[in-house]
Amino acid sequence: PSSSFGGVGFSELRGKLNLPVRGEITNRFGATREDTGVTWKGLFIKSAEGNEVKSIANGRVVFADWMRGFGNLMIIDHGDGYMSLYGNNQALLRKMGDTVKGGDTIASVGNSGGNSTAGLYYELRNKSKPFDPMSWSVAR
Repeated sequence: PSSSFGGVGFSELRGKLNLPVRGEITNRFGATREDTGVTWKGLFIKSAEGNEVKSIANGRVVFADWMRGFGNLMIIDHGDGYMSLYGNNQALLRKMGDTVKGGDTIASVGNSGGNSTAGLYYELRNKSKPFDPMSWSVAR
């Protein structure tokens, strides 16, 4: 895909991204999961079931389906090797191939990923490698 969607390269958005859903961050990037001992590669944001999940930036939906461990998962390609992942959703409101803008509603919060709590699993990757979403966020 092109290096930008809407004229701004994703790398220029560092420190300017909003979180995709309102709620409480209960697990952070790099922390150890209590249930499995595995390291978190993203954030878990506790939020009420049905709340709107918003795209963090312009991009194209490259995956929108159920995936083991993630539940209803949406992956958006932002160009230049950057992708955002949104998991544990109740419903996916966009389909593969759709173009989205930052702030567009793309899903609704749920607990389809096997979590006991409703919320959103949110991950950022560059060239398939996860990195800390909070380092790119306005809210810290």
